[in-house]
Amino acid sequence: MSTREVPGSGSLWRGLALVSLAGVVWGTIGPGAQVLHDRSGLGSLTVTAYRAVAAVAVLGLVVGLTGRLATVVRAARAEWGRVVVVGVLTAAFQALFFVAVALAGVCVVTVVCLGFAPVLLLAVDGVRDRRLPSGGRAVSVVVAVVGLLLVTFAGGAGENAPGPGPGILLALAAGAAYALSTDVAAPLSQDLDTLTITTATVGVAAAVLVPLGLVATAVRGDPFTTSDATSWWLIAYLGVFTLAIAYALLFTGLRTTPSGAAVVATLLEPVTAVLIAVLLLGEHLTAAGVVGSLLIVLAIAGIGRASEPPTPQ
Repeated sequence: MSTREVPGSGSLWRGLALVSLAGVVWGTIGPGAQVLHDRSGLGSLTVTAYRAVAAVAVLGLVVGLTGRLATVVRAARAEWGRVVVVGVLTAAFQALFFVAVALAGVCVVTVVCLGFAPVLLLAVDGVRDRRLPSGGRAVSVVVAVVGLLLVTFAGGAGENAPGPGPGILLALAAGAAYALSTDVAAPLSQDLDTLTITTATVGVAAAVLVPLGLVATAVRGDPFTTSDATSWWLIAYLGVFTLAIAYALLFTGLRTTPSGAAVVATLLEPVTAVLIAVLLLGEHLTAAGVVGSLLIVLAIAGIGRASEPPTPQ
């Protein structure tokens, strides 16, 4: 099912807005996961598996209620190769990121993972186009990464990291998986509607994450369930909003937004996480955090001006 449209500057900014909103939603993952861990004692990969189940359940319900099951299956089968690649890369990003956080701490992993993704896409686009990226885009990426550094370390966090070396390597791998999944999903979003691409790719990701979570839970001896009702509501939120809905926003935005610009736009994730910590968890935002947040917002605006909407394939 084609969703091609004639791109323009207005659609580019709408796409950036949707991708930025996805970043804002993703910014609630860290605080939510921390509360969930404290209340339930569930392992990170266990939570990731339950998130995937919740996301697939709500997407399947929407597909069923709209009577579009046959249409979604038919459209996804037509693009099965890229659907599988995006789904597997999405699963890899989710799993690698959570394991990296456990080894190296959320601050370091956030910087390495989210900072590496736009830089990698900048290099990939340069190789693909056989020319250096535009100066405006390169400057925007640098400004975004500097802002990310300031925001992430604004609180002067000193985390106990049991395995910083392996954690950083896994964070780099997670950043690569995130960047490449976004890059592959960009042309796919031109050919599939939002419900189809989200349901199909999240379904593939769940097929990877659920058995991985079950095996990891069994091997580590972590609990499989919790008696805390609030924890299950948090798991439902993390699955429905930060996986199903956030990726739907991302894929919709990618229809009119270059993948490199989209990855920069999602850097609103750490900004949101910091604001939640300040407003709800009693933490303080330093001057460096304010400057970093402003730099990320300016970088998103700058990369929007330096980018052109993707041409429908």
